[in-house]
Amino acid sequence: MAGGYFAISTKWFWELGGYDEGLDIWGGEQYELSFKISGAVCGSISNHLAIPVGHIYRCKYMPFKNAGKGDFISRNYKRVAEVWMDEYKHNLYKHRPGVGDADTELRNKAARMCVDTQFKQSQQRFGLRKCISDDPNSGGEQNLRITRWHDIRPEGRNVCFDVSTSDDKAPVVLFDCHSQKGNQLFKYRIETQMIYHPVSNQCLTAETDGSGFVFMRKCDNDSPNQKWTWQVLDEKLLNERQNAEPLEEE
Repeated sequence: MAGGYFAISTKWFWELGGYDEGLDIWGGEQYELSFKISGAVCGSISNHLAIPVGHIYRCKYMPFKNAGKGDFISRNYKRVAEVWMDEYKHNLYKHRPGVGDADTELRNKAARMCVDTQFKQSQQRFGLRKCISDDPNSGGEQNLRITRWHDIRPEGRNVCFDVSTSDDKAPVVLFDCHSQKGNQLFKYRIETQMIYHPVSNQCLTAETDGSGFVFMRKCDNDSPNQKWTWQVLDEKLLNERQNAEPLEEE
């Protein structure tokens, strides 16, 4: 579920413990509430596609910058994983910051659980795919596409590359696609084969150790780790759409 588009009884929301007060700004709350509903009280989430919902997005400019919190999105995700994902949490711990003190949320979970978390995960009640290998060289999202909204999405999913800071080696996270550009706006430069992120003024970069991790760094035309090719690319259409966009300051 999306953390900003849901309806829930106020009484039930607070019975669940509300949001974890250790989560900063935004990011991770959608997973936390989903886990609480299905794991703590054996509830369910219902999607109602016919109900219109409006959301005002900040477009290109980030009012928070990093708000002194550093990579708060990755920290939030790790915090939720520490509380709810048990033996699966180690998959999020690579190249991510610490989670802070989560003792209060762990006690909250223990007091409200009606079914063992490990049992529920083994029964795929969270909708997780089985057979996710522990091999560090496997997994990840490698079948990607760049869309008409100039965002990058794993094939068949509605999550997008999202960069929230302009720090060196800023992490690239997967966040719900909103098609409003901002943190999710990327431009592919055909001539240099580089993927440019206007908000952070950096380029998508691959880790040199072959681990498959990607992050943002200052654009360098000579860096082979910033060269990207697409299996299918309509260069004419891409140029038309990108040229129709306002000029970006670089």
